[in-house]
Amino acid sequence: MDERIERIKEIVREKLSSSAHDLEHTFRVFKLARMLAKEEEDVNMEVVELASLLHDIARVREDSDKTGETNHAKLGAVWAEKILTELGYPDEIVKNVKHCIETHRYRGDSIPKTKEAKILFDADKLDAIGAVGIARAYMIAGERGERIYLDEDINEYIKNNLVNGKINGRIKDISKHAPNIEFETKFKYIPDRLFTEKAKEIAKERIAFMELFFERLRKEILGEQ
Repeated sequence: MDERIERIKEIVREKLSSSAHDLEHTFRVFKLARMLAKEEEDVNMEVVELASLLHDIARVREDSDKTGETNHAKLGAVWAEKILTELGYPDEIVKNVKHCIETHRYRGDSIPKTKEAKILFDADKLDAIGAVGIARAYMIAGERGERIYLDEDINEYIKNNLVNGKINGRIKDISKHAPNIEFETKFKYIPDRLFTEKAKEIAKERIAFMELFFERLRKEILGEQ
């Protein structure tokens, strides 16, 4: 079992080169998912752990596609199925992990159905908010040449740079994005999308911190004190 997990870690490390979706993010999600799982009953911890480790393996592929057509959740599920099958995991485990990965993303239409999928969804979203969320947002901003703050009408931005002009649509061109826009189109809505009570409790505090940060940032950039 340990050898298989170590092999999975090696594969994930090979696939991830984006600093905000690197192995550190994966391990934070892994720890959060385990913590949330312990608060729930009748959860398959092995599925939670495997899904957490593999959930973002196709993220770099999506980030490099400016058409917005690549969905890292769907592609990652396909890759994970192949990896786990080759490593000899039972079909039922593979099926459940695949569903977890397919449904873990925020911007998408697939809904988590299993407890394990809901836990992965929540853990992944918690790592997108709070102090870590801000840090990750600016890591991405630095990589993609985003501005520190974008003063743009949110509705116009959604129309022009999110797939299908929907607030939950995938980002077409991340170079036209900014952390404060991410907060307005995604981060602040996360608590309402979570499934587990523990995650909702944590998210409430993290979002409150982010609201204070971005309001302070807006005032400093606009010269308001």
